[in-house]
Amino acid sequence: MNRITRYIMLQLAIGMIFVTSILTCVIWLAWSLRFVELIVNQGVSAGTFAYLTALMLPNFLPFVLPLAMAIVVTFFYNKMTTDRELVVMRASGMSQIEIAKPALFISSIVMILIFAVNFYFLPKSYQKFREFQWEIRYNYSNVLLQEGMFNSISKDITVYVRERNRNGELVGILVHDNRVNGRPATLMAERGALVDTDKGARVVMFSGNRQVVDKKASSMSILYFDRYTFDMESAGEAAPSRYREARERMVPELLNARTDQTILDKDRGKFLVEGHNRITGPLLSLTFTIAALACMISGPFTRRGQVKRVTAVAGLVILLQGLVLGVNSFVAKNLGMAPLIYLMAILPMIICWFVVIKPHVFKRLLPQKNVLVNEGG
Repeated sequence: MNRITRYIMLQLAIGMIFVTSILTCVIWLAWSLRFVELIVNQGVSAGTFAYLTALMLPNFLPFVLPLAMAIVVTFFYNKMTTDRELVVMRASGMSQIEIAKPALFISSIVMILIFAVNFYFLPKSYQKFREFQWEIRYNYSNVLLQEGMFNSISKDITVYVRERNRNGELVGILVHDNRVNGRPATLMAERGALVDTDKGARVVMFSGNRQVVDKKASSMSILYFDRYTFDMESAGEAAPSRYREARERMVPELLNARTDQTILDKDRGKFLVEGHNRITGPLLSLTFTIAALACMISGPFTRRGQVKRVTAVAGLVILLQGLVLGVNSFVAKNLGMAPLIYLMAILPMIICWFVVIKPHVFKRLLPQKNVLVNEGG
């Protein structure tokens, strides 16, 4: 590996890290807004919220990395052309393949990284995210009771806590239980604690009383207690069984969706497409890179700039991504056409690579005015 190749690779790697970070932060912020209700309604702490949203990062990378690769390759090779570095490289005898080699090397590393994410990190992280989200929503032991507020656990249960001390002990507890028609109950206690047991979350209260009003008999009974246990799990609605989504499952499980009895019939096509995309998705990194190279280093150099070529890269990437989404939607409804997913991943790459190594084909499509230096063979 010569010095020029190392220089290009270093610039591409730095740009790749920078662009990926920016795109990931933007998408992460947009997704985080969807879970703000966990803080508002469920009382989740900021640290827990950050951890929950961080588990979503592997879902972004398979989409962000190929796009970032196309942006970096387009920007850097455009810069080399503008600074006449590409002209000097060709004058020194470097071929198209040698000029493209650094971008292909970085793209191959990115492709391997996406394979690792798709086959392991994405399903594992998303499964953990879903389990954590499920637990927050349906396990009341994880709900932070707001101090000085009436917390509606369900339509029939309201809990008030005056304060929570450093040890997590609840001080000044009031619980209104209206689950039994005609016999609402109100519990008051000086102190208590929210505990998690094998049978679910419970509030253990000390030094208080339980008041029950019988509307039919127009009477009220009071029970004084030193210790009383209120079952939180039975306070709310029973949590439904959790259905595992496509992103939670490993690739072999997705590819066997036709025979998997845990998958709903209406979702089998979607699950199969997800499995094939886990395999072909990483190839988009190479496809977008080679497409950018085909536009940026094929054809003659002109003084008019590279606006048309940069625009061509953007249009080509959008077109390819749109075709991929269209093919996925079509295959989900016609499972016998699954090979189209692989054809869509490989065919554009072959065509663009042919343009890179045979630049005279692309040269005919460009205007020949103000030509200074033609590319190498």
